[in-house]
Amino acid sequence: MNFLFINFFTDINFEFFAQLIVSAILGFIIGLDREYKSKPAGVKTFMYVSVACTLLTIISIESVTKFGLLNDLVRMDPLRLAAQIVSGLGFLGAGVILKDGLKIRGLTSAAMILFAGGVGIGIGAGFYEIVVFAMIFSMVLARLADRLEIRLREKVDRKEELTNKEDKKVNSL
Repeated sequence: MNFLFINFFTDINFEFFAQLIVSAILGFIIGLDREYKSKPAGVKTFMYVSVACTLLTIISIESVTKFGLLNDLVRMDPLRLAAQIVSGLGFLGAGVILKDGLKIRGLTSAAMILFAGGVGIGIGAGFYEIVVFAMIFSMVLARLADRLEIRLREKVDRKEELTNKEDKKVNSL
């Protein structure tokens, strides 16, 4: 039994640990954005989604190499599990979408859950560079979108304020 324990540590691929750590950090960063905006899904949610997707992707890929050659009749496709991950992410995303009268809230959080899952799958499959690029590019564009939304809101508010003043003048005559 002691021999199996020692053998376990000699067969470890330390890249798996690096993948999980990178995934946790990236998921944490995604969650910070939502936490900062006091949204329903925050740091822990996105970190767990990202790490879970990385873990499932690693298991899926490694299962093919470990079990795929046991029997000629067994066919294994590592992408099948990734497809199921995406279905699960859709379920999670649907849980954060809320309808409040005519307003729908949570769409961005749902999209970011899918994004965090994509980050996890990408890291788990070993696509570090493209995932980090996608993270940086998306976060920069999200910040620009925030600023644009604020400016547009201010513009609409000013127009409404002017319209209200004009209505009051007309009503006072």
